[in-house]
Amino acid sequence: MQTARTPNHLLLAAQSFALCRWRSRAIRDRAALGRYQDRRIQAALQHAARHFPHYRAFAGQPLERWPIIDKAGLLAHFEHANLGGIPADAIRHAIAAGEERVGSFIVGQSTGTSGNRGYYLISDAERFVWLGTILAKTLPDALWRRHRVALALPGLSSLYRSASSGSRITLGFFDLARPIAQWADDLTRFAPDTIVAPPKVLRWLAEEGRLHAAHLFSGAEVLDPIDRAIIEAASGRTLREIYMATEGLLGVSCAHGTLHLAEDVVHFAFEPAAPGSTLQSPVVSDFTRRSQALLRYRMNDLLELADAPCACGSPYRAVRRIEGRADDIFRLAAPDGALRMVTPDVLRNAVVDSDPAIRDFRIDQTGPCHVRVSLDAALPAAVGQVVMARLTSALAAFGVKPQIELRAGIAPLPDGKLRRVRRLWSEP
Repeated sequence: MQTARTPNHLLLAAQSFALCRWRSRAIRDRAALGRYQDRRIQAALQHAARHFPHYRAFAGQPLERWPIIDKAGLLAHFEHANLGGIPADAIRHAIAAGEERVGSFIVGQSTGTSGNRGYYLISDAERFVWLGTILAKTLPDALWRRHRVALALPGLSSLYRSASSGSRITLGFFDLARPIAQWADDLTRFAPDTIVAPPKVLRWLAEEGRLHAAHLFSGAEVLDPIDRAIIEAASGRTLREIYMATEGLLGVSCAHGTLHLAEDVVHFAFEPAAPGSTLQSPVVSDFTRRSQALLRYRMNDLLELADAPCACGSPYRAVRRIEGRADDIFRLAAPDGALRMVTPDVLRNAVVDSDPAIRDFRIDQTGPCHVRVSLDAALPAAVGQVVMARLTSALAAFGVKPQIELRAGIAPLPDGKLRRVRRLWSEP
């Protein structure tokens, strides 16, 4: 069931839009951003300590003294960290029954790529605040110019459908559960000026000559530089990213194509992903949400932060790329039996740097001492040999010498999220 859209909701979205645009102009440096965040974080902490049993013991303490929580902890304490006192099981059952609400709250879930689904709960007001924020960051002329937006994303919910709320935006929804070829003609007839889709969808459209929209956004999957190059070359457009998760809106690319974290709505801290790695995993605190607490939440993502600010001048932290998930850090056995951690960027770079003809690949850890590499069957055998040598050398730097199996041929694109680097083995 969807709640009828009211003028108050539309006004709230417009206000959120205007505030987001104001912040982009008023917050000009990191110091100003820090002051803005401090005020918002204090209000969020006071609200959480007052209303959520799980956080009452931390009243009056600074954010860094509050506990870090992961997905398992969030689910375990779910009913004690939302205004309705609603347990995660109630949301799970509602979604299974085709419902998008529990009581007065909108509910949703993640795609469950990591094996366990995450759940969220928001109010109608928060939904429209989210709408105004994301429109301000992606289509800043949306209040006065009409747009036709094609959405091909997993888990489409009333969050996305709210974007057509009495606005100048017409939405087209395209089902990722069906092969792209089955709805590609419908997409052409819809004639979008904006497409939001996973990289694998955008790449397919690019290679088929069907990518004509003026605005292209990648979302829901890791954007590999291989895919970016193909998509941008075919379309002549700068591909931008929307970094969203169950945890909310986390970042949007600027016109330069640089992904900026949404630090005007979320506070980010970082933890190193693995010893010696430049990758970091974010710990996020959303200081705009009141229906459900999301404070000091450890995410599973691996980010490589940029060394320098973006040329666009935004003070919001720039991300060089999202590399993957912490679950896909390889744990390979060394000769002494210890498990060594190897991050996805090391593995990916060893493969793609082997030959410019490599346009797709898979790297899987299938055992403690076993790695499988899959390449396009059309590539010459010599390319595979170079890949084997490069990967062996890269892994040797970590003190591991696994057996590497080279396969010719890559399985068809999965219905779920595309992951080119995967750890399929778990230690006992």
